[in-house]
Amino acid sequence: MDIEQLMPHVEALIFASERPLTQIEMTEILGQALETVIEADRIAICLDAITEKYSVDYYPFHLRETGGGFQFLTKKAFHKTVLQLNGEKHIKKLSNAAMETLSIIAYKQPITKSEIEYIRGVSADYSIQKLLEKDLIVIAGRNEDMVGKPLIYTTSKNFMDYLGINSPSQLPQLKDITDIQIVMPTSAQEAAPADTPGLMIVNEPAPLKQAS
Repeated sequence: MDIEQLMPHVEALIFASERPLTQIEMTEILGQALETVIEADRIAICLDAITEKYSVDYYPFHLRETGGGFQFLTKKAFHKTVLQLNGEKHIKKLSNAAMETLSIIAYKQPITKSEIEYIRGVSADYSIQKLLEKDLIVIAGRNEDMVGKPLIYTTSKNFMDYLGINSPSQLPQLKDITDIQIVMPTSAQEAAPADTPGLMIVNEPAPLKQAS
């Protein structure tokens, strides 16, 4: 089967899927459906051709690599139009506290709850629970190097799908979206004058405020 014949099958497969499809999945599915061996490089050629085909302004959607696979997504110019169809039911409403927590996890992952709370200055229990419920973050294991081996959190595949990115490295750089410089607090030990003899500093963490 030549590329011209294979390409519509690849398009149909991506169009019918409710989630991003990987090249490996497409190769296996099409091989079974067409009852022939499909080389992975032929799928790659088809994907390049499909991407180019739908890149023109005529089409309201395009092929994007997102969430580890390929998916047809509506172009930005038509987001508002499509939103009228689905209303607000697909918009994940998050509180300011949850948004702050999600932002910290996205840019600092993998990260523990105590590290999140150190940055925010308030308890993160409720926000983390809500983000887990909405499948925007996942528990990715434990930090074996920290006392108590606390859980570590990362953003989920669903989070990347929602933003239309393929990995956290594709998130906007902070320097590109804000001019605010985040200054981390200096520990008491570091702040102690170097020429003060016999001064002993006891580092006690400040009590966490409860999130409103």
